[in-house]
Amino acid sequence: MSKHNKNHNQPSHSQPDAVRMRIDKWLWAARFYRTRTLAKEAIESGRVHYAGSRVKTSKEIAVGDELQIRQGSATAMTEKTVIVEALTAQRGNATAAEVLYSETDESISRRAYYTEQRKLANLARPDNKPNKKERRDLQRFRKNQD
Repeated sequence: MSKHNKNHNQPSHSQPDAVRMRIDKWLWAARFYRTRTLAKEAIESGRVHYAGSRVKTSKEIAVGDELQIRQGSATAMTEKTVIVEALTAQRGNATAAEVLYSETDESISRRAYYTEQRKLANLARPDNKPNKKERRDLQRFRKNQD
């Protein structure tokens, strides 16, 4: 028997339709994060949940799994609940990435609600900052209120 037997329990990584895949690689391929490193950091910081609990970077996912993904800054954090529809190891354009998952109806309506709330909160802000005279008038007014 030859030492260089090519069929000796080697996993096939070139399969286009894999049954399971690492979660960090899928998040990158589905264009949730720009790099696998950013996907890994999001997973490690607890912004990605699988079945309601935190996961490790090496967690393998399959078609039909449900993920909760939080993205954005602290002021504009969005949370999506998505169902894995397909797996691929290659990152494609945005149209190809949309095929990899579907967002739940509840998640879509929740994101729309929070977007509307952020818009309403911004309406309470003045259009411009007060100038020096207006600031002094405000200070005088507040002092007289006490």
